[in-house]
Amino acid sequence: MSDEILFAEDVEEEIMECHGKWKVLIVDDEPEVHAVTKLALSDFVFQDKRLEFISAYSGKEAKQIFIDHKDIAVVLLDVVMETDDAGLQVANFVRNEAMNNFTRIILRTGQPGQAPERDVIINYDINDYKSKTELTAQKLFTVVIAALRSYRDITVIEENRIGLEKIISASADLFSIHSLEHFIEGIVQQLASLLGGSKDCAYLTSAVAGPKPIENPNASELFVFTGKGEYESREGERLENVLSGKQLLSCKTALANKSLVYEDEYLVAYCKSKSMRGSLLYMSGLPRKLTNVDKRLVEIFAQNVQIAFDNVLLNKDIEDTQREIIERIGQAMEDHFSEGKHILRLVKICELLARKIGLSEDDVKMLGLAVPMHDIGKFKIPEVILYKTDKLDASERKIIQNHAEFGYTLLKNSKRPLIKTAALIARDHHEYWNGQGYPRGKSGEDIHIFCRITALADTYDALRHKRNYKEAWSLEKVMETIHQQKGLQFDPTLVEVLQENIALVEKIVADNPDPE
Repeated sequence: MSDEILFAEDVEEEIMECHGKWKVLIVDDEPEVHAVTKLALSDFVFQDKRLEFISAYSGKEAKQIFIDHKDIAVVLLDVVMETDDAGLQVANFVRNEAMNNFTRIILRTGQPGQAPERDVIINYDINDYKSKTELTAQKLFTVVIAALRSYRDITVIEENRIGLEKIISASADLFSIHSLEHFIEGIVQQLASLLGGSKDCAYLTSAVAGPKPIENPNASELFVFTGKGEYESREGERLENVLSGKQLLSCKTALANKSLVYEDEYLVAYCKSKSMRGSLLYMSGLPRKLTNVDKRLVEIFAQNVQIAFDNVLLNKDIEDTQREIIERIGQAMEDHFSEGKHILRLVKICELLARKIGLSEDDVKMLGLAVPMHDIGKFKIPEVILYKTDKLDASERKIIQNHAEFGYTLLKNSKRPLIKTAALIARDHHEYWNGQGYPRGKSGEDIHIFCRITALADTYDALRHKRNYKEAWSLEKVMETIHQQKGLQFDPTLVEVLQENIALVEKIVADNPDPE
């Protein structure tokens, strides 16, 4: 038998990788309490997260920390500090002033008689009450574990609530591009919550859509449509500029194989599309490995969210077609009446004024689509009168004024809201605030806001540019004339809004000059 001593090979202990930290606030005026608490919980790990300790030595200091940190999971709170009820005041501040219902409050006191447990539990929204003498290291470990589980569940429920709220708020007008962005954002947040609170995620697509249009000459390229966390401000950027290395390779793999790719810290889900190459959902910062249930949830999401996206793109295509037809009609009018880029400038100025007075984006869109047809009735005016350079006589002015009713008659019988709006603008954009306009002598707010905006924008642009009967006026002369007509021809509020935003209006004029 050999005398040689054999040693078993050392097995390296597996190092647990932690994802993030739980913030624990220690509030106590005794420094040794902080030291002992940190020592007792030094090796604490819950759901692959360690603890991050924050110390406060007075109630006042604790309140400021709660203002600065919105994500404190647990507070170990002493009662008696600078005053006998300083801790209770902190608890009251957290719940009733900071409106923080998520942080778990564990009251620790060395003098239970000064803050009887029954009274404290009834009168304050705290989650646990312990005497310092009974709180051994093991009991402290147990208390913190229970508190963190509660905090985790409450925050997940809150994230689900926020996601569901966004989905519900978007469902009424799901098929408008503006609300689609919020709808997808809500879905992503909901899914992230169900997976345990994913930190960063992005929805990438080759579609040219959204409130920030993506210039995409190559339909095979993917762009960020909407994002959360790290990708929240990356809308419109190419995939290659947002991700790199292994993450970028995973995205390309998921897109090429039309599959889902799972890694420890992130996932990429392919979203099938009938109308384009497809889209990707990228999520990083996963708090844990995904279960089979999680993966199935992601698959269901990926299959269904793209259907909604495709439907909205179809709706957008219809809307763009409608806009193009109307713009072409407006362009034909410009060419026929030799008005250069008057229609283009008019649309932009009207939209600007509408936004500045607080109209909804739907109203701004409707006005912008309808206003190109404001002078469509001029097609029925004899050219000899329309292009006359000399002063018109009374009968000729009457004929010119008839274009308002002509345009209204041409459009009024449509059942489409857009055409009905255009008919209203065509008829009433020559009405005056004081009732001295035509064709019906309307006044004040009886004139639709669309018509009041069009009247001001139309006059402004016409005066600023050359016509067959006049030269272009200077900005000073135009604004002097408009101010003289404030409360007479024009809505006084709109005149003020025009003056306040004159630099933006003049930029529209400068960016869209008439051809030489």
